[in-house]
Amino acid sequence: MRLLSRLVIALAVCLIVIALPSAPAQAQCDGPMIQLLPGSGVPGTQLIVEGKQFDAGKYVDIYYDGILMSEGTETSTTGGFSIPFTIPESCQGDHQVVVEAGSNIGNVRRETAFYVTPGLTVSPEEGHVGTNVTVTGHGFAENENGIELMYYIDDGYATVGRRISADASGHWETTFEIPTSGKGEHKIDAQGTLSQHYNVKDATFQITAGITVDKPSGGVGESITVTGARFGAYEKGIQILFDGQPVVTGIKADSQGDWEETFDVPGMPTGNHTITAEGGETSQQDIGFLSFEIKPALVLSPTAGHVGTNVTITGYGFVGDKDVSIMYDGGQETTATTNEEGNFEATFPVPPSQHGEHQITIGYSAGNIASATFTLESVPPDAPQLISPADGRRLGLRGDVMPTFEWSAVSDDSGVHYSLKIATSDDFAGSSLIALVTGLTETSYTLDKALPYGAYYWSVQAVDGAQNEGGWTATGFFRVGLLPLWAFIVIIIAIVVMVIALIRALLRRRRYYW
Repeated sequence: MRLLSRLVIALAVCLIVIALPSAPAQAQCDGPMIQLLPGSGVPGTQLIVEGKQFDAGKYVDIYYDGILMSEGTETSTTGGFSIPFTIPESCQGDHQVVVEAGSNIGNVRRETAFYVTPGLTVSPEEGHVGTNVTVTGHGFAENENGIELMYYIDDGYATVGRRISADASGHWETTFEIPTSGKGEHKIDAQGTLSQHYNVKDATFQITAGITVDKPSGGVGESITVTGARFGAYEKGIQILFDGQPVVTGIKADSQGDWEETFDVPGMPTGNHTITAEGGETSQQDIGFLSFEIKPALVLSPTAGHVGTNVTITGYGFVGDKDVSIMYDGGQETTATTNEEGNFEATFPVPPSQHGEHQITIGYSAGNIASATFTLESVPPDAPQLISPADGRRLGLRGDVMPTFEWSAVSDDSGVHYSLKIATSDDFAGSSLIALVTGLTETSYTLDKALPYGAYYWSVQAVDGAQNEGGWTATGFFRVGLLPLWAFIVIIIAIVVMVIALIRALLRRRRYYW
């Protein structure tokens, strides 16, 4: 009877031990025993397998779902061991943990189970509103689908992920942008068709004060915008610092601690620089530092004009104390030397070139560094007025005349030259074109060949130094010679014949009187 009572007590003790969550069931109530600390958790949990009452000085191997997790650990002199390993990705539910150890009478095997629960991790764990974060789900049900991701704001939440599916090991991953929310810690939770949100180990994201810049690089004088988020509510005295020097001061945050300011990049050498901010409640350490690259930049004054315009080029952010070449459409116009801050100024007149955009580039001997665009005017000059020969005028008696053409002057800021065309038809068709002279800088031109008897047409065009072509003048008309050569010959012969006939008539009459 006493033996039976002892057996009942022992059995009850074993049942109680099995039921305790903090001390999972052991493989046996006597002899070698193992226990897991903890007995459940999310994949990634650091698990400790403890063993007792094994033979001393024997090697221990541990398997998780048949996968060797640890081998070759030797038991202590008292037959105990404590071996840690990290729970791998595995789906929700029980997973077998097996311990195999040597003994004086052969191998000893003990097994138990670790219960995997679902949970979340987030990376990064802190940042400002708008930060892109990656949330990873672990330990969800095998191939579970319909998973939703929730981000908690005040008393409610925003669903930031839908229709997410886990793989065979209960693992999944998604990315979202932190929505507008207050400063401090915010819970991230999830649930699916099989996993309830109250069983999922939450992740948290810490909203911190931060700044963003609308562009990572720019030239000196270029406008950039800095946005601050989650500073103190209505925080005053906020200032933006560029390489530690204030560039904007007296900023005040709104009720959410947000603000936005724009400033021009200060005159500093090319390279990487830092931007940060601070206020009465928020320190630079809270914000951190953003990198901003100053690139060489040019400022032209003016940016448009005519041939001969004096253009002033101001360069910022170049290497200090170095000679630079200034080129217009690839042709060097002048040189300059940068000061210690990498800035310079130079001026040159715009050379004759075609209307439109032209590149002004600055560089060292190694190549071009920066460029800017100068726009050359595209307004054509007026058409001149024809002066001589006057319209309809006749030149010479019998042709072979080298006429001189004259027209009125035209003015243009880009300078001007003229083109002259002469033809035997008023459409100046190719077959009728006698001369086409271009690049004339004077307002008169004497043809270098004689024109025979006939009718002629002429016109003049003005072209400026930017190659803008004005309209051709109205067509002028003139004639060369009174009669053609053959007509003069016929007339002369006729006169000679008449003279001879008259002489003969006179001679006959004289004989008559004699």
